[in-house]
This record gives sequence, structure tokens and C-alpha cells, in this order.
Amino acid sequence: MWLRLGSKLAPGFADTYPALVHLSRAVEDRWGAVTAAREATVRFPDHADAWMLLGEALQMVFRQDEALGAFEQALSLEERADAAMAAGTLYQRSGQFADAAARFARAYAAGGGAMALWHNAQALYEAGDHGAADEALNLWATQVPDGHERLSEARAELRAKGGVRPAS
Repeated sequence: MWLRLGSKLAPGFADTYPALVHLSRAVEDRWGAVTAAREATVRFPDHADAWMLLGEALQMVFRQDEALGAFEQALSLEERADAAMAAGTLYQRSGQFADAAARFARAYAAGGGAMALWHNAQALYEAGDHGAADEALNLWATQVPDGHERLSEARAELRAKGGVRPAS
């Protein structure tokens, strides 16, 4: 009750909305979490954190398309590695590998590091662009300890994962 009141009275997007969403989730009220996150985006439509909160809440209720829209809105407001990674993951799950690769590249550009490069290489490989996937892996190898020694193993892992996916 106090968090709901604090959320309605807070002059800016603060800890109250995330706390309310997390509390709702903790008490197994996932739709309550979605409602609180939606309220945050209505009150603060230009705040990327509010859209990230909504995307995460929507994933809890398996609304992947709506979650993707929320993450894309966060990206339109601010270049964020977490938003790009979340969007890339949802694109990859839905088989939109080129879009996934683009978001993972964007995540890397926003500071997502080696993990973003690894996911970018996976998505590129799954999209059929094996040359670009290899380039992403070469860059990944410069970002991780013993990366160049692990490169052939990483390539083999990509080929193995790529072969497991059903053809679309």
C-alpha cells in the first residue's frame, strides 16, 4: 500500500516503481507488476528505465511481443546495452536472427562487452552470414581472456548450435 502511494506521489521516476514491481512479483502477483510498470510508463513516458521495467514485467507474463516493444521504446529514448541485449534475445527467440544480430551489435556499441559480441556472432551465424559471424568472433577473442586460444572452440560451438536450430 505504501509503495503504491509513494509511486503515485513521487515527483520523478525513482525507486518506488521498481520496488513495487519487484514486490508484486515476490508475492506472485505478476499482473500487478505489469500494472505498476505500465503506470510508470504513463507517468514517465520519456524515461527509459520505466520502459525497461515494463519490458521485464511483460516477460514475466509471457507477453514477448509487448516486451519487445517496451525494450525498443527504451532504446529509442536512450542507447542502452541492457535494452539492446533484451531486444536481441527476444528477436533471436522468435527466429528473427538478422534483427537480433543488429540489436546485439548495438548492445556492444553501447558498452555491452564480450557477451554482446558472442550473442552477435551467434545471431549472425543463425542468420546465415557466417563471414560476419567469424568477424564478430575475432573481435570477441580480443575481449576475453585467452580468446585467441579459444577461438577454434568458439567457432565449433557456433556451428553446433546453428545446426541444432530447425530450418525456418
